[in-house]
Amino acid sequence: MTPASIYLTLAGRNVHLLDWGRADAPAVILWHGLNRNAHDFDRLAAALAGRYRLLVPDTIGRGLSEWSPKPDEEYTVPFYARQAVELADQLGLQTLRWVGTSMGGLIGMVAAATALKGRISHLVLNDVGPAIAPGAVQRILQYAGNPPAFATLPEAEQYFRTIYASFGIADDAGWRRLAETSLRRLPDGRFTPHTDPAVATVLARQAAAGNAGDAWPLYDQIAAKTLLIRGAESDLLATETAAEMTRRGPRAIRIDIPGIGHAPALDNPEQIALVAGFLAG
Repeated sequence: MTPASIYLTLAGRNVHLLDWGRADAPAVILWHGLNRNAHDFDRLAAALAGRYRLLVPDTIGRGLSEWSPKPDEEYTVPFYARQAVELADQLGLQTLRWVGTSMGGLIGMVAAATALKGRISHLVLNDVGPAIAPGAVQRILQYAGNPPAFATLPEAEQYFRTIYASFGIADDAGWRRLAETSLRRLPDGRFTPHTDPAVATVLARQAAAGNAGDAWPLYDQIAAKTLLIRGAESDLLATETAAEMTRRGPRAIRIDIPGIGHAPALDNPEQIALVAGFLAG
């Protein structure tokens, strides 16, 4: 199945979405991580499209969505959550399910605890929680803060295989698709990651100011049925945090994926079946 591309104005910014499945099917929002884009969910969305309508945005500053002229104000989880609410309202989604990887999970947490509380029925948090390990933020900034350029796509693919090795992507085709959907051309013809460099700049400022986030008060307000997927070797979601998430707030169902770090790619049959089973529950 091939998705449709749609463009919406959300909180004043133009946002690109991939729209999979029937318009009258139950809606699922799939939201990617910090430096990623909507195509990360291609395999998951294709597998779920027979049952659901999958709405998969490129966060502003990524992919085909607009880059913000006000990055310090708009490259933030609260602003993304505001856009998510407008997305649900514009498309008339009275109830929906949410699958969020890393940053996409944080956006889902905020939305499920506030403006979309009561409308998000199922929430999948893919390797993220209310507390984030500072070391993981610094690791991400090491590659995101100074995006490289490449003469050829195979060079870029090898780079992505290195920095995203912890994703556990299922096969060579998955890596090639990630590379092909993650790049833009520079004026000199070289490739570079398809992300506004200001995204990393804002994250660095937040981390330096100690604003990387403590979202426990929000997590405790979530009423949605919640599944926590954790890479067993994750450096972003500590085991203690994951354990606490099963005891408070929505009391998430927790499943650890062995041999994977931050964050599971949700692109192989076992992980897809895990998500599909939860969403259908």
